[in-house]
Amino acid sequence: MNVIVPASEKAFRLYHSHCISPDLDTLFNLLNAIHSLNDKLTKAKLFNFFDMDEFIALKALRNVFHHQEELLNELRLIPVQELPPITTDLLYLCLVPSELVDKSIETIPKKYRVSEEPIIRSTLGWYGEVVNINPCVFNFMVKLYEAISNTEIELTGDEYLDFDNSYKFEADNGHSHFITGVISCHAGSVNVVLEKAFANVT
Repeated sequence: MNVIVPASEKAFRLYHSHCISPDLDTLFNLLNAIHSLNDKLTKAKLFNFFDMDEFIALKALRNVFHHQEELLNELRLIPVQELPPITTDLLYLCLVPSELVDKSIETIPKKYRVSEEPIIRSTLGWYGEVVNINPCVFNFMVKLYEAISNTEIELTGDEYLDFDNSYKFEADNGHSHFITGVISCHAGSVNVVLEKAFANVT
């Protein structure tokens, strides 16, 4: 338990940074922290994340980023207000080329790929040649919070407490804790808008 508490609080701290001022480092560090936390929770025989579809997708992306770091340069974090009028759940889109996600799937050992590929394809938000991964990150953190809440792990970090307050506010007001991640726009194709946005960000 001594290593699980700081590892859990680190995940919430990095997620908070990813929400407030996201960049390539915040995402990569968050994915690494999630991966490390799962190892610690599994070793402690508390629970693991492999029952969470979102973790399956994030693990695959983390692995391809980890082993081919230059691929991080293909990721784009785009504030929604910088795009043509669109409607979505979060303030930022976290876009990667669909071919990069395909590459992450190809790195999965064949014996696991059969079951994990459909999960990844259904969990992420696919729009033509780009994929929005931010809703997956958000929904994973909700499931992490719920899993921790069902244990005797007690977290006191400010970022965790902020998440806890938001979760309780949603519960008190009948709001869903999860998001759909659906993106829509007033006219034209969402695929075209996102592909242009992706191409124009450097």
